[in-house]
Amino acid sequence: MLDASLLGALEIFERGGVLMPVLLLLSVIAMATALLKLYQFHRYALRRLDFINPAVAMIRSGDTEAALKVLAGTHNPIARALEAGGLTLDASESGTPVDPKAEMIRVGNCQLRELGTWLRVLSSVTQVSPMLGLLGTVGGMISAFGKLEEAGSLANPALLSGGISAALLTTASGLVIAIPSMIALQYFEGEIDRVREAMQDAGARILSGIRTADGFVERGKRALQAVGHGA
Repeated sequence: MLDASLLGALEIFERGGVLMPVLLLLSVIAMATALLKLYQFHRYALRRLDFINPAVAMIRSGDTEAALKVLAGTHNPIARALEAGGLTLDASESGTPVDPKAEMIRVGNCQLRELGTWLRVLSSVTQVSPMLGLLGTVGGMISAFGKLEEAGSLANPALLSGGISAALLTTASGLVIAIPSMIALQYFEGEIDRVREAMQDAGARILSGIRTADGFVERGKRALQAVGHGA
């Protein structure tokens, strides 16, 4: 059964024409990219968000050190952004004027860019593979009609239908590659959007809390004094 399936696949591959090796290469690239992104997303534990509420509560209450310990032990892009905000609060306490919002945005954008790496590859495969398939089909039909014209009065309709059938294989192959690639791309982009929204929400909660906390006023005064002394 396996041998028969393999032989059938090889026959289709040979009948598809010169563009089939290119489409095969694109399918391998798309599969490798999807597996790489799945591993990356799993390693970053993007679905694990149970650390956000405790960390936000700790930072808002002024216990920045405890929050940083929680965030440091979490391998998640959101944790890195919140950790940057917590570190800037510690720097503010030492008299260094820093902006926690700007630092969280900077680190958060870096993390999101890292999550988005290699997605252009999937996007390119999604767009290029159907076009290559269509190109192969057009080329195959031109060849089939050319053979029909050469046959003249001895032309056999089976010759034309067989040529068109072989030509359509490249279009089918291109779509078979493009559709799963598009599904994978939409999934990865959706996960990144979800992380972005959670990151923005957690950052906004932290900023709204520390602006009303007692310690934030004192930190602001010390930061302004440091700027005034340095002027």
